[in-house]
Amino acid sequence: MKDIIQQDNKVLRQIAKEVPVKDIASPKIKKIIAEMKESLLSQDDGVAIAAPQIGVSLRIFVVSHRIFAPKEDGAQLTPKDDLVFINPKIIKFSKKTEWKQGEGCLSVRWLYGEVKRHTNVTIEYFDEKGDEYSRGAGGLLAHIFQHEIDHLDGILFIDKARNVHDLPPEKDGE
Repeated sequence: MKDIIQQDNKVLRQIAKEVPVKDIASPKIKKIIAEMKESLLSQDDGVAIAAPQIGVSLRIFVVSHRIFAPKEDGAQLTPKDDLVFINPKIIKFSKKTEWKQGEGCLSVRWLYGEVKRHTNVTIEYFDEKGDEYSRGAGGLLAHIFQHEIDHLDGILFIDKARNVHDLPPEKDGE
C-alpha cells in the first residue's frame, strides 16, 4: 500500500499531468488506481483520494463507495463500487456557493475548516476503461469533485479555508 503523503510534499503543489487517453486502460494506470483505492480504504474517514496524494502527479481521483447509499436491492456497496475519474474537468458550476464546514483532507491531517464551494457542478471525465462521461453533482459529491480537482491543480483546501482548526483523533481512554 502506498502511503498518503502530507502537505509538505512538493508533489501536492504541482499541476498534475493528464493521462494520455491511449494509456488509460494500461497495466500502469490500473496499478496506480488499485494503489489509490487501497490507500483510501485504509483510512476510516476517507471519502476520496487524488493520485498526487500517493505521490503520483497524474489527473486521477477516486471517490469511495462509502458516500453512496446502498443499492436498490439493499445490498451494501463495496470497494469495487468506488468511482474513478481520469482527466476530470469542471464544465459547469452553479452561481450559488456555500461555505461548507468541516472540510478536511487525508494529506492535511487533523486540520479542518470552512471552504466556499459551488453547490452544483458538472464534470467531464474518463473512467478506468477509457469511456468518456459527463456527470452532474450536488451536495457532498459536488464538494468532493471540487476538492479533488483542486488537488490535481496543486491546491490544498487550507489555501481556501477560513476558521481552520486542529481536531486530532481521540485516543482510547480520553
